[in-house]
Amino acid sequence: MTVLHIRCGSDIRETLREAGIEGDFLEFSDPVCQGPVPAETDEQGFREVRTRFVANAYDRDEDEIRTRVKEAAGALEHWSRYDRIVLWFEHDAYDQTILIRLLDWFADRPGWEGKLHLINIDRFPGVERFIGLGQLSPEQLRTLHGTERAVTPEQVADATAAWRAYRATDPTATAKFVAEGRRALPYLNAALCRQLQELPWTSDGLSLTERLSLQAVASGADTPGKVFHRIMTETEPLPYLGDIMFLWIFRGLAAGMNPAIFLDAGGDPENPFRRPVRMTKIGERLLAGQADWVSAHGVDRWIGGTHVTGNGQVWRWDAAEGQPVFK
Repeated sequence: MTVLHIRCGSDIRETLREAGIEGDFLEFSDPVCQGPVPAETDEQGFREVRTRFVANAYDRDEDEIRTRVKEAAGALEHWSRYDRIVLWFEHDAYDQTILIRLLDWFADRPGWEGKLHLINIDRFPGVERFIGLGQLSPEQLRTLHGTERAVTPEQVADATAAWRAYRATDPTATAKFVAEGRRALPYLNAALCRQLQELPWTSDGLSLTERLSLQAVASGADTPGKVFHRIMTETEPLPYLGDIMFLWIFRGLAAGMNPAIFLDAGGDPENPFRRPVRMTKIGERLLAGQADWVSAHGVDRWIGGTHVTGNGQVWRWDAAEGQPVFK
């Protein structure tokens, strides 16, 4: 039997091999939890938009990213050659948004039923704070082999509806999907709700990640690396960011005329995660609830297909109501 393992990263590629789990491996890892995810583009245009974002946000070579994205898309087109396809995903926003993109893609390709299988978990025995499959040893990963379940038409239908809502220009589409309470993909609603919390909040104009970052600095984390570690291991309710993805957000707090943090040029010049960081006055005021980040700094951010930009009325997250509002 020919098998293809699809994962939204390379973190388990070698672990699968060491565990003796046979099959080809495909990394499909465009992080659609960050940056523009526009609906009004064809597939080629979509890939180009994503390529430019990833290259610019993560300081990568654009041609290299373009080639990698094209190769991944091309490899996916050969799915029908395999007898069995296993999707390896966990519960966080990074994984779940890529999962719904993939399932929506398969929805238009006859023959996926019976071929497509899913491993989709939010915990693992003995792992106190489960963040992802990359934490697991070959022996632990081997115990998951064989537990995959055939993807159902209901799961594909929910993924297609969620992907359409996520790409909408209005975040209330995603909120409405979550409110419907669909359960075919059990971790999807929480992941999408977490995505909505990256909108500026009505309380202070900060996204959840921005607020957690400032709180970490205020509590003594004095480099971006220490801030990231604090968030991932202690304060983030649904860890989903890679280090480079986090750094893009964190640098935004240091940009502009009214930065919330100051990133010193000292430290290790070759490692941005070791640069000294300290809070500014505006950062202190934000944490005290005495300032609004959108008003003081402005915002230019995409949540799926919603472009949140400007320093006036924008889409925000109302934590008390659990809903996006235009305010």
